[in-house]
Amino acid sequence: MYALKVGLFGIGLEAYWAQFDGLQARLEGYLSELAQKMKRPGVEIVNIGMVDTPEKAMHAGHQFRQADVDLIFLYVTTYALSSTVLPVVRRAKVPVIVLNLAPEPAIDYAWFNKLGDRTRMTGEWLAYCSACPVPEIASVFKRSNIPFYQVTGLLRNDPAAWTEIDDWIEAARVVNIMAHNRLGVMGNYYGGMLDIYSNLTLHSATFGGHIEMIEVDQLSALRKDVADDEIQQRITEFQAVFDVQPDCTHAELERAARTSVALDRLVHELQLGSLAYYYKGSGNPCNEDTMSSVILGNSLLTARGVPVAGEYEVKNVQAMKIMDSFGVGGSFTEYYAMDFQDDVVLMGHDGPGHIAIAEGKTKVRPLYVYHGKVGNGLSVEMSVKHGPVTLLSVVETVDGKIQLLMAEAESVPGPILEIGNTNSRYRFSIGARQFVESWNSHGPAHHCAIGVGHSAAKIRKLGALLNVDVIQVC
Repeated sequence: MYALKVGLFGIGLEAYWAQFDGLQARLEGYLSELAQKMKRPGVEIVNIGMVDTPEKAMHAGHQFRQADVDLIFLYVTTYALSSTVLPVVRRAKVPVIVLNLAPEPAIDYAWFNKLGDRTRMTGEWLAYCSACPVPEIASVFKRSNIPFYQVTGLLRNDPAAWTEIDDWIEAARVVNIMAHNRLGVMGNYYGGMLDIYSNLTLHSATFGGHIEMIEVDQLSALRKDVADDEIQQRITEFQAVFDVQPDCTHAELERAARTSVALDRLVHELQLGSLAYYYKGSGNPCNEDTMSSVILGNSLLTARGVPVAGEYEVKNVQAMKIMDSFGVGGSFTEYYAMDFQDDVVLMGHDGPGHIAIAEGKTKVRPLYVYHGKVGNGLSVEMSVKHGPVTLLSVVETVDGKIQLLMAEAESVPGPILEIGNTNSRYRFSIGARQFVESWNSHGPAHHCAIGVGHSAAKIRKLGALLNVDVIQVC
């Protein structure tokens, strides 16, 4: 796994240091404090210190490029020349976040004006003037065609500013995960679903990562080598994780357990971080047996950070991986029905669900037919946890681009369809009618990913870092 590398540097003006006693040390102290607060597991902070001359700026750009940073935070400590900024960012060639963070909410004007020493007063003022050069920096970035983003606030005790900083780091972490993800695609498209057909080159160019083409026969071959004791151990895991209903036969549990163990081996051998699949298997009993028994195993994988999407839906498994990388789940879903009486949209899907974000324990039920598909077997029935949720769809546009389409909503209690599928009730601030029409107007595929919590702020930042448009309908 490649750790996220976050570049950090402060800017100042070298001419100030000899003029104002203690100013340099004070500002470097603020920079160290910032670096400490930005530390977190799985993130390497590359802090190259204070850049206060054009020569240091040129060197800093090389340092960041050699360190392979994914993102740069530029901390404006005081007035500084834009010539100490442009060489850094131009050479590093990664997104830049400008931090305009004052050390305190305000200068103590009465104390300041009683200092009586105008040199000391100027030095004190300069410790507060982080806002001063930001227009200059912004102008140069704009004229240099360099995208930049800003966080304005306080270094200390400012939850709003630090939420922004944390969200930028989280978004960059997800970009990094996607850039190194190995997505498996197994089988073929569900014939006739024209909306789900995807441009794999476009996905590789937008998100990075690697797409591994997998034959169903490979999974079927792995099933043959699963030992009886492994099957029994997996059945024990099923019974601990799921609410296995009494009408599930032991034979079907054994069939699902064998496939689940084989799926784990496939994921390990190919180092997969996500998987999209569909295959009829009709006319080939071995493959039909495999593909009609994947739901429980794929649900376990999805809950362990390897999201699995049915119907070969590449766009949606990308959305699921994004949501899961944010730590909020990402369950495969589509419209089921509209409830105009309660003003909610029922949404769910057959196949695997993200059981880690389920409301209560996920039920396992036998299905005697997979509607519209070959075979029968065990399936999962769950609702997403009640409370705030976010819907995300990865959209391919007519002009060959990727968009992120999202909506914030609430998962609400109430009756669901007890049909052995994932399904939930979602309420939208703009109402069910307007949500459905607004969402559809942007042309997504009929699948989307559902995650718990409201994640729009992070997704907008993700889109900015990926240089893709983000649309929020509510």
